[in-house]
Amino acid sequence: MTDQELENLLDDCESDRSERKASLSDSDKIRKTICAFANDMPNNQLPGVIFVGVHDDGIPAGFDITDKVIRTLADMGRDGAILPFPTMKVQKRTLRGVPVAVVIVEPSDAPPVRFRGRTWIRVGSTLRVATLEEERRLSEKRRSRDLPFDISPVTTATIADLDIDLFERVYLPSSVAHDVLDHNRRDRKDQLASLRFITADGSDVPTVLGLLVVGKSPCDQIPGAYIQFLRLAGQELSDPIKDQKRITGPLTEVIQNLDATLKAHIAIKTDVVSKPTEQTEPDYPLAALEQLTRNAILHRTYEGTNAPSRVYWFDDRIEIMNPGGPYGQVTRQNFGRPGVTDYRNRFLAEAMGNLGFVQQFGVGIEIARQELESNGNPPPKFDVEDTYVLATVRRRA
Repeated sequence: MTDQELENLLDDCESDRSERKASLSDSDKIRKTICAFANDMPNNQLPGVIFVGVHDDGIPAGFDITDKVIRTLADMGRDGAILPFPTMKVQKRTLRGVPVAVVIVEPSDAPPVRFRGRTWIRVGSTLRVATLEEERRLSEKRRSRDLPFDISPVTTATIADLDIDLFERVYLPSSVAHDVLDHNRRDRKDQLASLRFITADGSDVPTVLGLLVVGKSPCDQIPGAYIQFLRLAGQELSDPIKDQKRITGPLTEVIQNLDATLKAHIAIKTDVVSKPTEQTEPDYPLAALEQLTRNAILHRTYEGTNAPSRVYWFDDRIEIMNPGGPYGQVTRQNFGRPGVTDYRNRFLAEAMGNLGFVQQFGVGIEIARQELESNGNPPPKFDVEDTYVLATVRRRA
């Protein structure tokens, strides 16, 4: 946006596209406003802007706009409190000779967007939680959009292919605030549409996301939606197979079964000699393997391939491979660099965050590195190609 466009919004205190904050003291209010601008309830189809460093009347607040302030604002859009991730830019700009932080939030292409389980909207210059009818209208805005693959309809499926009990018992309470659910009188189809598990155009067709997260048998419509696990007695693929599994089912079941399989194959050595107290030493830290395998599930491509994610466990290493190369701002050159991340499946990322499988977005590889180093393993190696990413973890010596 140009300086003139920003200054016009800064001057318009009644606009439903602008908000002014003197500082970062009320960070939740800023997050709610980001959520509301992403929902674009007035259907402006234009970005909303938060100005930090000015009072409500537009007078400069004398707030120091440091690099830390810019980073803090940027983190509000990618730490998982607002889901799905909003599309936003954070900049330090000088408007009428005064430095301000500017948060430019684009309307979401697949509302509703929620902050901690609540759908916030802007009505004039006020901020409030959406009513049931307003949430329905937000869902219907997806009809005419060119949707991302993970919320596109799967026309070969019907609602009967979704596990409604799993949806109501596990996913719904994990994704919508409890007090909102207590007052929620929406029927089941409205709830499924609101969370992007079926289409919002009245055809009630399950989406890719719905099948992956609560599908009874996701592989029936998405052939590559499983994990191929192999445990080999040796260092080559041609060596004898000690164990193999085809781990499939809805998302929760896949991750829980994969975690249990990884844990079962970790060898733990007990040291009672070299240290004053008994020490247990696993050949691989489970936390690192969990981070890397969940990354594979989250970042893989489910479009245009029937290949599964693969976990091959050799005597000297573990190889974790997922279909799909780097995406968006992630390249071969910056892959794995802290703070550089993007989401091919951003609505699947939302679901994994809601279910508690991702506690903090964008740091999985860094956590894996730290866990491996702490356990005495070599750092992970990543082979990044156009069609796949291969992570190799070496056994502790």
